[in-house]
Amino acid sequence: MLYPLKFQPVYKDYLWGGRNLEKLGRKLPQGIIAESWEVSAHPDGLSVISNGPEAGLILNDYLMKYGKAAVGELVAEQYLMRFPLLVKLIDANQQLSVQVHPDDEYAAQNEAGEFGKTEMWYIISAEPGAEIVYNLKPGVTKEVFRQAIKAEQIEEQLQYMEVFAGDVIFIPAGVVHALGAGIVLVEIQQSSNATYRVYDYNRTDANGNKRPLHIDKALEVIDFDNQQLFKSKGLKLNLNSEVARSVLTVNPYFIVELYEVDGDVFENATGDCFCLYTFIEGTATLTSAAGSLPIDVPESVFIPAKMGKYQITGSFKALKSYIYNINNRNSLLTFLKQAYDETEINKVFWGVF
Repeated sequence: MLYPLKFQPVYKDYLWGGRNLEKLGRKLPQGIIAESWEVSAHPDGLSVISNGPEAGLILNDYLMKYGKAAVGELVAEQYLMRFPLLVKLIDANQQLSVQVHPDDEYAAQNEAGEFGKTEMWYIISAEPGAEIVYNLKPGVTKEVFRQAIKAEQIEEQLQYMEVFAGDVIFIPAGVVHALGAGIVLVEIQQSSNATYRVYDYNRTDANGNKRPLHIDKALEVIDFDNQQLFKSKGLKLNLNSEVARSVLTVNPYFIVELYEVDGDVFENATGDCFCLYTFIEGTATLTSAAGSLPIDVPESVFIPAKMGKYQITGSFKALKSYIYNINNRNSLLTFLKQAYDETEINKVFWGVF
């Protein structure tokens, strides 16, 4: 019987992390915790199933065992061998490096076949005045930026944006970005670890060494023509008195929605596509044919594509992420056109028309 899967978190101790995930209710190991990889089939941090008969099995092996019954009939064949998504909790206790990610084509050619990295952030909490770097200032060309790097004047070329709890930040490959200090978030991304650092504030690690930069690759992949800012709260519909559903982003790599529930939400995994729920607030119980599963917020749960009907009960907020396909797109368009015009809808749809 297919059933909802939980996983053992994979913790990363990068120098900019802290202990702020404890404030969400997570029990942490000792030391600095910068990231918790919640659901991952990437070799740099493999998820291990922690519940039920499949406990102890690596996610990759589970997907090979169950194939399209787990991943979905409408999901591309390549994702049977390479799971497409990676979900993280991130504690930016200090500012992160200024960085950029490659797209699929560049990563395939230059990063041993990695996926590119398009990602989104959902801000769980932000200290007053917390900012992110998002994109370059209008008019900054490749040559201008190259000279700024040589002169160590990068910060003058960057756009800064204050963020607040509930903000949704969409970051396509090619957009320069960085988290500032005092932000805790969920990151949903392509399953890739291809990151090109442009600037790291001249920091050193515990051994006095600076982290490497990747200037040449960064200059090749930065989209100097893209001056847009992708910040929103999503598009929200109240389904009934108990459930509000917001579409946060629809792009060629993934779809993310926010569920705000005080009662019951009923779903059905009919075989089209898997989905991931990342519970970020409240209390919840997930009930399926396999029984009841209490959720320890913050926690992520994998729903196999052919699991069948299930119900989530409680008072909670959860992000639901899954893979884009034309059926999903059309369903969401119909859903949103009940309440929004085309201009508003385009704010959450990127690169899919």
